Amino acid sequence: MNRYPLWKYILIAVILIVAAVYTLPNFYGESPAVQVSPGKATVKVTEQTLKTVEDALAAAQIKPNGVFFEQGAQQNSVRVRFAPTDGELQLRSRDVLEKALNPDPADPSYIVALNLVPNTPTWLLKINALPMYLGLDLRGGVHFLLAVDMKAAVTKRIEAATGEVRTLLRDHKIRHAGIVRVGDTLEISFRNEQDLEAAMDVLRNRQTDLTFAKEDQNGKFMIRATMSQKAMSDVQSYALKQNVATLHNRINELGVAEPVIAQQGADRIVVQLPGVQDTAKAKDILGRTATLEVRMVDDSPEALAQLSQGTVPFGTERFKDREGRDILVKRQVVLTGDNLNDAQPGFDNQTHEPTVNLTLDAKGARIFKDVTRENVGKRMAIILFEKGKGEVVTAPVIRQEIGGGRVQISGRMTTVEATDTALLLRAGSLAAPMEIIEERLVGPSLGAANIKAGFESTLWGFIAVSVFMVIYYHLFGVFSAIALTCNLFLLVAILSMLQATLTLPGIAAMALTLGMAVDANVLINERIREELRENRTPQQAIKEGYDMAFNTILDSNITSLIAGIALLIFGSGPVRGFAVVHCLGILTSIFTSVMVSRALVNLWYGRRKKLTSLSIGQIWRPDADKSTAKGA
Repeated sequence: MNRYPLWKYILIAVILIVAAVYTLPNFYGESPAVQVSPGKATVKVTEQTLKTVEDALAAAQIKPNGVFFEQGAQQNSVRVRFAPTDGELQLRSRDVLEKALNPDPADPSYIVALNLVPNTPTWLLKINALPMYLGLDLRGGVHFLLAVDMKAAVTKRIEAATGEVRTLLRDHKIRHAGIVRVGDTLEISFRNEQDLEAAMDVLRNRQTDLTFAKEDQNGKFMIRATMSQKAMSDVQSYALKQNVATLHNRINELGVAEPVIAQQGADRIVVQLPGVQDTAKAKDILGRTATLEVRMVDDSPEALAQLSQGTVPFGTERFKDREGRDILVKRQVVLTGDNLNDAQPGFDNQTHEPTVNLTLDAKGARIFKDVTRENVGKRMAIILFEKGKGEVVTAPVIRQEIGGGRVQISGRMTTVEATDTALLLRAGSLAAPMEIIEERLVGPSLGAANIKAGFESTLWGFIAVSVFMVIYYHLFGVFSAIALTCNLFLLVAILSMLQATLTLPGIAAMALTLGMAVDANVLINERIREELRENRTPQQAIKEGYDMAFNTILDSNITSLIAGIALLIFGSGPVRGFAVVHCLGILTSIFTSVMVSRALVNLWYGRRKKLTSLSIGQIWRPDADKSTAKGA
C-alpha cells in the first residue's frame, strides 16, 4: 500500500499554506507615494515631522490613503500613500510638503521624494509578509554610471605623505631645507649630506609606500620620493571600495528599496535606484556624501566680541551647532575623517553619562596627542560637511592630553544623541571625487510592460505544459500540473521571504524552472509506465516508479544546481539574478515533483486494496499479444 504517515501530509499542507500566504503580497500591486527623509545627516525624522506632514496635507485639502511613520534600523521616514490612480495628487503633495518642510530651498533639511509603496494589507504586514523587490527593469527608476577620479585619489595620498614625511623628520630632529610636491613626486632638500643620509635611513624604514632616490642638483642635496606602483594600485583600489561603501551608507539611510551599488571595471561604479522616479532627486541622493573635519574653536574674548558685532575674525569661520548657535572655528584643519577608524557609543566609567568613543589611525593618534597636549582647557569642534556646508556635530572641552589613538567625547548628550553622533562619524567621506558619465531613466510604464510580458510568457508556458501533461498522462498529468502550481507558489514565497530582487532574467529563470520541474514528473510517470509494462501491480508500479526515478531526478538536478552556483559566484548583475531564482527553483522543484505529487497519488490511490488500473495514459507494450495494459 502506498501511504504517507499523517505527519508527512500535515507537513506538506503547512508548507503549501505558508507558501500561499507569503505569495499573496505580490498580487496587491503598488501605489504612488511621497517619502520624507532627512536631507542632512544631523536632521532626524520624528513623530513631530509626521504631525507637520499631516497638518500640511490637511491645510492643502489633500486626503491620502494613509500617512505612515516608519522606524528603520538606522533612521526613520514618513510615507504618504495615495490610490493607484492618484499620480497627479502625488505630485501636488510633493510640492506642498517641500514648502512646508523646507522653507529655504537652497538649504533643504528634508528630502521629499516620489516613491512607490506596496498595497499589502495590514494583517499580512503583521506577519512580515512582504512582496518581492522589483529590479530596475521591472519597477522603473534611475541608473547611473559614475567614474572615480583615480588621479585625485593618488594626489590626496601624496599630500598626506607630505605631512607624514615632515612629521617624521621633525620627530627625529633632522633638518631639511624644504619639502615641495611636484606633480606626483616629493622633493626634499637638505643643506648637507649628513642630514640627507640620516633622512634616507628614517624614510626608507617608515614610508614603505614611497621609493626614495638621492639627487645632486647644482650642489644641492635632494631626495626625490615617488609612490611605488603597488602603493598606487592599493590607493586606487581602496578609493573605489571606500566610495562604494560610502554610497551604500548614504543611500541605505534614505530608504531606497534594494539599491544596486557595484564596482564595474577598474574605475567605474554602477548605481541603480529602483522606484526613484525623479532623476534630479536621485542626483541629490548621490550628492549626500559627508566630509568630517576636526578643528579648534576660537573662544577668545576678542573673537567673541567681533562675532557679537556681526563680523568674523581673520583666520576663523562661523558655523552653526546642532542647536543653531554660532561657533567660531579656526580655519586650520587638525584631523579629517580619513584618520578615523571607528566611532562607537558608550558610557563614561566615572560619571556614567553617554559618550562617543573614537578610534584613530596611527597618524591621527600622533597628531591628536600633540594637539590635545598644547590645547588643554580649550574646545575642539567636530564638523560635518555636506554639499559644501558645515555643521558642528559636537564641540567638547579638552581636559587632558589624549594619546593611544582612543578618544572619548562627552558632555550633555543623551544615549540617542551619542548613538546618532557615532553613526555620523562612521559614515565616512568619499575617498576620491566622482563624476556621472551616464544616466538612464526607466519609466514605471516600461517596467509595467516588462512585468506583463514576463508574466504572460510564464503563464502561457505553464498552461501549455499543463495541457500537454494532462493529455499525455491523464490523471497523473493533473497531479503533475498541481505539483507544478505548488512549485511556482513555493518559489515566489521563498523569494518574498528572502526579500530578493526580481528582474527580467529572474522571470526567465522562473519559466526555465517550470520546464525543469515538469521534467522530473515526466521521469516519474514514465518509470511507472515501465513498471506496468513489466506486469507489476499498480501499487507496486507507483512505489517502484517513485523510488527508482528519485536517484535520476536527484543526479540531474544536482548537476544543474552546480552550474547555478557557479553563475551565482562568478556572475554579476542580471546573471546573479538569474542564478538565484534558478538555484531556488531547483530545490523547490525536487520537493514538489517528488513529495507533493506523491502525496496526491497516495491520497487518490493509496487506500485502494484491489486497484486494477492507473489513469496514466496509453502504455505501449513491446509484445502486442500480451494482455491489455493496466492503464487508461
